[in-house]
Amino acid sequence: MSEDQMKQIIDELKIAYWMEMETVMNYLSNSINLDGVRAEEIKKSLDADIQEELTHAQTLAQRIKTLSGIVPGSKEFKATQESLQPPAKLTDVVSVIKGVIDAENGAISQYNKLIQLCDGVDYVTQDLCIQALGDEEQHRREFQGYLAEYEG
Repeated sequence: MSEDQMKQIIDELKIAYWMEMETVMNYLSNSINLDGVRAEEIKKSLDADIQEELTHAQTLAQRIKTLSGIVPGSKEFKATQESLQPPAKLTDVVSVIKGVIDAENGAISQYNKLIQLCDGVDYVTQDLCIQALGDEEQHRREFQGYLAEYEG
C-alpha cells in the first residue's frame, strides 16, 4: 500500500475510533440517566453494549498503531452525536432509541467506507471493519425492534 493510502486509512480509522468512544460515553450516560419502568430494558441493553463498543475502539486504536499512526488523545475529540445526547425528559426512551439507531447508522456508514477503502490494499483492516460492521448492524436491528415496539 502506498503512503497516501496508509494515511487515508489511518485517518478513517481515527474517525471510527472517535465514533466508538463517543458512543461509549453516550451509552453510559443514557444507561444511567433514563428513568421509568419502560426504560429498564433499554438501560440494560445499553449497559451491555458499552463493553462491545469499547472493544471496537480498542481494536481500532491497536490497528492505528500497527499502521504506524498515533492514537489520538482527548484534545482531538469533537462530539458529533447530537441525537444520542441524554434527553431533557429522562423518561423519553424513544428519543434515546432513535439516537442509538442514528449512531449505529453512522458507524455502519463509516465501516462500509473503510471496507471499500481497504479493498485490495489492506485486508487486515478490512476484515476488522467487516467484523465490527456485523456487530453494529446487529445493534441497530435490536434497537429498531425496540422502536417498533414503542411506536407500535
